[in-house]
Amino acid sequence: MDKLVYQIAGYLRRILLTPTCIACGNRGSSTLDLCDSCQRQSSFNARCCSRCSIPLALEQAAVCGACLRRPPRYQASYCAFEYGYPIAELVRTLKYGHSLSHARVLGTLLANYLQQCHREDWPQCIVPVPLSNERYLERGFNQAIELGRVIESQLQIPMNTQLLQRVRHTIEQAGLSRRERKKNLRNAFAVTSHEMPDYIAILDDVVTTGSTMNEIARTLRRAGVKQIEVWAVARAPLR
Repeated sequence: MDKLVYQIAGYLRRILLTPTCIACGNRGSSTLDLCDSCQRQSSFNARCCSRCSIPLALEQAAVCGACLRRPPRYQASYCAFEYGYPIAELVRTLKYGHSLSHARVLGTLLANYLQQCHREDWPQCIVPVPLSNERYLERGFNQAIELGRVIESQLQIPMNTQLLQRVRHTIEQAGLSRRERKKNLRNAFAVTSHEMPDYIAILDDVVTTGSTMNEIARTLRRAGVKQIEVWAVARAPLR
């Protein structure tokens, strides 16, 4: 009798706890809640600029022309995926659909990528891109912080949400030109500590033009930070 109860309990556990793919709704195949098909469609950002992670048609170690002409304020960037299905859909649903469970999947994917490809010593702390108070009240959460919780736990690198703040509300970057983005973000951030780590990773969900990351890196370098990296789930191609 006990054996029968155990077998029934095991069967119910397998049925009820079967992971479901959060991208397409089909049966998941891993603890990441993604099916094999969606994992195969997630394009790793393998061939990219080693400085800004923009996708390239060349080898990974290449530096793009823009970075050769005007290097960004950060030394390196690690963006795990190209911005396409299903990653783009998961990011959009996390940010605008309040699907916070997606942060666990996306954060785990980014942490795994960092463990595989990060070549240097680890940063002393992770700094998520801060939201303005207006944006935080509108959205109710900061997606970069939600991703940071997962990465902090998996990589054992502390996240510091108090070191940097957004001191000026800015309009949404989407739809703005590169020049407009730079103007929109100018002096939008400020450090809140006199004692700064030497080595920091800035974290966000997606890097589009790099304007936000460059402005934050500029602010941190002026405060004395010596080495800065950019970490993001995805890198969008320039349009």
